[in-house]
Amino acid sequence: MVNITRRTYAKIAIAASLTLGLATAPAAAENIVIGVPAAQSGPVGVADHQDWTNGVQMAIEEINADGGVLGRQLEAKIIDLDMLSPEGNVAGFQSLIEGGSHALASAFTIIPPPAMDAAAPSGIPYVHGNTSSLNVDLYQGDKEKYRNIFQLDVPEIYYGTGFVRFLQDMVSSGQWTPKNNKVHIVQGQISYTQLISQATQDQIAKTNGAWEVGAVTDIQFPVQDWAPVIRALQDTDAAAIMIDHWVAAELAAFAQQYAFDPVPGSIVYLQYGPSQPEFLDLAQGAGEGMVWGTVYGVYADEMGAAFRERYRAKFPGTMGMVYTGGGYDAVHILAKAWEEVGDPDNFDAVGDAIRNTEYRGVNGFYRFDPETNSGISYPNMTDTLEEGQAHLFFQVQNNEHRIIAPAALAEVPFAAPPWW
Repeated sequence: MVNITRRTYAKIAIAASLTLGLATAPAAAENIVIGVPAAQSGPVGVADHQDWTNGVQMAIEEINADGGVLGRQLEAKIIDLDMLSPEGNVAGFQSLIEGGSHALASAFTIIPPPAMDAAAPSGIPYVHGNTSSLNVDLYQGDKEKYRNIFQLDVPEIYYGTGFVRFLQDMVSSGQWTPKNNKVHIVQGQISYTQLISQATQDQIAKTNGAWEVGAVTDIQFPVQDWAPVIRALQDTDAAAIMIDHWVAAELAAFAQQYAFDPVPGSIVYLQYGPSQPEFLDLAQGAGEGMVWGTVYGVYADEMGAAFRERYRAKFPGTMGMVYTGGGYDAVHILAKAWEEVGDPDNFDAVGDAIRNTEYRGVNGFYRFDPETNSGISYPNMTDTLEEGQAHLFFQVQNNEHRIIAPAALAEVPFAAPPWW
């Protein structure tokens, strides 16, 4: 296959213009364009996508202030993505590709295949935080077709395995003495939450009786009333409660109802959703003591704390703890690859540079597994902190998100929730 880049086309065009006597004075170098498909309306995903867009814009401003990349300025081209339909995904991605983007940077798409299939034929580098096994499956099915599509984080199944590890670490560290060995899973019905639930159940089975599944309760988006779920939780009386659902507004509604009728002595784990700013805003204090996790989040170490300070100065209000750092890191990974290659139009060379990158960002250490074209998780996939992105566990303390695990990154110890 002959790989003709935009630069090759540019040389042909310049040669033709010289032949015709139409050459003009060299123009200023064009901006390097990052296409950002981001949901700006709709029932889900808007907060995460705004966090991502904020992180992207923040990184671009900082890089441009420092001279840009290869003497050129970076520019974000942002479109409103309809990610709830295949057609919406395809249209959004095609518009950015046809609009001259040098790379695509996306928080996530609810339906990954159409977006991947829209991006793949162009060979354009596409980095995202889909947290999806489906992305890995597609890549492994045709590594050549999807060679330049990179999942910055890891598949969602590690939420399940990591949660069980977290429970075991809480017990072994002496921070928690569970009242029994039961885990009650409340699961949503989309592929993402189903895969997390199944991974959790599989990991529980591997504990040889140290933990057992007390019950599994199904919920369907949108959840209109959490009262029946809370009654089921009380009937099971499990030591650990996992709400396997990611919509922040609905988790905030759960927190408010649970606060009036809790299950004494239980740890409540809300899968991922509290990372979105509206959780704290809508819960209005009812989330106090609840735990949540993310396989891809902003650290609170020196680098992460400095980023958080700059971010909050630029974007006042409640800060999202996941895709803010993800968008920021994505731009730096792309900029690093462009600098190494020297030509943002050489998509395959840039893809190779990303594939071989090692980069420490505010969301941890990036290195791509060649078998999956996705990230490495600590401690789920590596025992070395600086070889992956940490699976972070937060607890709401004094209406703020504070990291309580893993131990190497903990800001504070676990605190007894108010319903205890």
